Amino acid sequence: MSEDINFLKPGEKYILTISEAVVYFGISSKQLRRIAHNPERQELFFRNGKKLLIKRSAFERFLDGISEL
Repeated sequence: MSEDINFLKPGEKYILTISEAVVYFGISSKQLRRIAHNPERQELFFRNGKKLLIKRSAFERFLDGISEL
């Protein structure tokens, strides 16, 4: 039986939308977009057309390695 991706919890997904990441990480969408525009942080994000998506596990590792945003 295949799982429908819409029923996966954010912690089970490889990629998060901005709105999912806001809830999951507790970081504002404005702050997420600021991080995404930093050329040194491009490995944490990718785009599907104009849609900005976040690589959840990579972003978790990034957050683990910093003390403040």
